[in-house]
Amino acid sequence: MSLFNRFTDTAASNSPSPTSVILRSAFALFMLLDLSSNGFSAETPSEPPSAALFRKLLDEIWEHEIIESPMLATNIGDARGQEQLADDSMAAIQRRAVNRASFLKELLKFDPKELPGLLSIDHELTRLRLKSQLDHHKYQTHLMPINNRQGFHISFPELPREMNPDSVADLENYISRLLEFTRYTDQQITLMRLGVKAGLTQPAIIMRNSASQAEAQVIDDPKESEFYILARESAKGSVSPQQWNRLSESLLQAIKTSVIPSYKKFAAFLKEEYLPACRGTVSISAIASGREFYRNQIEHFTTLPLSPEELHQTGISENARIRNAMIAIIERVGFKGDLPAFLQFLRTDPQFYPKTPEELLKEAAYILKKADGRLPELFGHLPRIPYGLRVIPDYVAPQTTSAYYWPPATDGSRGGFYYLNTYNLASRPLYQLEALSLHEAVPGHHLQLAIQAELKNLHPMSRQSSLDAFIEGWALYSERLGKEIGFYEDPYQEFGRLSMEAWRASRLVVDTGIHWFGWSRERAIRYMTENTALSEHNIVAEVDRYIGWPGQALSYKTGELAIRRIRAKSERILQENFDIREFHDRVLEAGSIPLPLLEARIDEWIHEKQQSFSD
Repeated sequence: MSLFNRFTDTAASNSPSPTSVILRSAFALFMLLDLSSNGFSAETPSEPPSAALFRKLLDEIWEHEIIESPMLATNIGDARGQEQLADDSMAAIQRRAVNRASFLKELLKFDPKELPGLLSIDHELTRLRLKSQLDHHKYQTHLMPINNRQGFHISFPELPREMNPDSVADLENYISRLLEFTRYTDQQITLMRLGVKAGLTQPAIIMRNSASQAEAQVIDDPKESEFYILARESAKGSVSPQQWNRLSESLLQAIKTSVIPSYKKFAAFLKEEYLPACRGTVSISAIASGREFYRNQIEHFTTLPLSPEELHQTGISENARIRNAMIAIIERVGFKGDLPAFLQFLRTDPQFYPKTPEELLKEAAYILKKADGRLPELFGHLPRIPYGLRVIPDYVAPQTTSAYYWPPATDGSRGGFYYLNTYNLASRPLYQLEALSLHEAVPGHHLQLAIQAELKNLHPMSRQSSLDAFIEGWALYSERLGKEIGFYEDPYQEFGRLSMEAWRASRLVVDTGIHWFGWSRERAIRYMTENTALSEHNIVAEVDRYIGWPGQALSYKTGELAIRRIRAKSERILQENFDIREFHDRVLEAGSIPLPLLEARIDEWIHEKQQSFSD
């Protein structure tokens, strides 16, 4: 799982699956775009006048986004607004919506067929960005700014890591942002109170631990706060002792008077007002316009016009295929028992679980170092930005899943990070660690998003594209890609990979089951238990995630099936002329893009290859 922008405004089996059928039909829509792979770096005399005007509009939109989201400015290395947090007042949210609607109207005046190079991709990505922002405003998701896994109260403690304040000016800006947290917290409380009045609240069952997430930051001594400790580490050796002595007093005062009281106030609000008002239902269909919103989110997260029924059936079909592969491994290892018995064996036998957090981290590090050395076999272009390994913070670890990935800064000033959960080690199976690590780091999230951060032939706004169908589809595809570079030689690791794949197939069934077909939380947990080797703890955390984030879980399998099918088509047409390194480079060279547009680009690559071999 990739965690993208923080602190922003609240805004294939051999037989065709429903996903592949719809993808092929939707593909025709994107053939209208100019899909030349030639990038741009400056205007050329041969460009139509519309190109310069279009670039100007993109710059205006991007400027607006940077000004409205100071943390976005931090992530791209823009010096402006570094002392601020976003304005999430209702007036500011409405202003952003009006501006974005105006931008979209201007954008649609440009015909993407007339835009040269990758400007047509910039057009589509900007259109989707603005549409998604306006859709969220329409459905008032800003009135539900947090869930059990995401929200300002969870992400704000990452501020010192994101800012890395290593100069006097940086520390002063950092302190100003800590002081801003009082205003920002009050705005979130206002939004959530409006959400309660409008009947737009999270399900009570998934918010049961939310107050403790906030209370984790309420401490007696500010010097024990991560906000202080991490800032001190960043400043060490880069500011003089005299400067630090002066700034540290202001820093401690900001933590004492702003950060801690704000978290204390928010925890009290959650316990006294919000949690009692949370709804008893778990389906998004239970709220006003919920079914319409869910269909909207399906399109957003899959980039395809798929129905809940199609997605549900695809998940069931994929699980049937995966189950047969699992049974073959059970027979291979000589286990005496059926699949449920084998799953129970995997969940309970201590040999499959780390004894210490250090064991888990070291094993993950070994896997990734092994993967690093094999990447040139699969890619012609590799990113310069490195990645690291971190432990998921204690205040969110009990409620979150096994791992996630934090993208690098697009200016290269901060690497990417693979966060691994060391809480409750009895729920962190080592037999899934190869697949998990390949997904979250390389060749999965880090490789793809680091390449995207370094792209020079797209507008900076497009390099921030975060389409889950592409990003998560690529990461799931990368798990299987490990088979081509020496992983899963141990049958238990291969079973772990299959279980991870079944986990994503089950998401199609469970997400649509909950939000469209009216499944209970208990039924969803039972389905996951019967179809994956996930521990009970992970299953509960996962189902609660799907409840709180409708539609997002659909992106993984949908994207992976599309990429696998597109690759299979390329191999079938090009045969001995198929080059896996060229294929992967073409897939990744335009960042995260809609799946139909990806297929159009690969079809053009196939045509180019055919032409070069026929000349």
